[in-house]
Amino acid sequence: MLSSCKQFKAITASDNSVASSKPSKRSGQRGVKFLEDISVTHGQTSTTKVTTGPVAPRSTTNSRLSNTPPSGDIERADWLQLKYAIMLDANVEKLNNVSMLKTIDEWWGTRYCMGGSTKSCIDCSAFTQTVMQSVYNLNIPRTAQEQFNYTERINLEDLNEGDLVFFQTSGRSISHVGVYLLNNKFVHAATSGGVMVSDLNDSYWQPRFKGAGRVRDGKMAMKP
Repeated sequence: MLSSCKQFKAITASDNSVASSKPSKRSGQRGVKFLEDISVTHGQTSTTKVTTGPVAPRSTTNSRLSNTPPSGDIERADWLQLKYAIMLDANVEKLNNVSMLKTIDEWWGTRYCMGGSTKSCIDCSAFTQTVMQSVYNLNIPRTAQEQFNYTERINLEDLNEGDLVFFQTSGRSISHVGVYLLNNKFVHAATSGGVMVSDLNDSYWQPRFKGAGRVRDGKMAMKP
């Protein structure tokens, strides 16, 4: 999965997290852009201020997910919110989509295998299919290229939780896909480490990014 594409500029998405307190800068400057809040409604446009920062080196966050959650639904929800707030640089109270957090946590660390779709092993597009079905009651096509064709193209600054992000890691077609969360972070099944959270401005993913997509309104069915 060492193929490059034409886009090398810093990837910027528009979130609503208030975790960063740095002053806002405009998109003409280089670097990661982090947003000032989080919305959990799939496909909702965000228009908050952003700040910039240096491009982060490629890394995983498995070590932050090694703790055992407490028993009980309320306690587990609180624990998941705290755990992922740290990882995503977001305020705990803004992570209200517990269904998303539970789904990520259930699949975290599941190893990657081409064509897999179970907790024994899973590939990237089967994982996005699973997340969209579990969290949003939404059925999408099976392969990364089909999912790219199925979704409506959106700008990076309009990215919101539940949108899909696509990459060209080999060949000329879309070969990798993940589900966007916030603060330039996305969850995906990676060949290198299985199900994990990565950053769009990661030195590996940034040059391979090919676009973002949102399920068209007529094809979306969200859970209440």
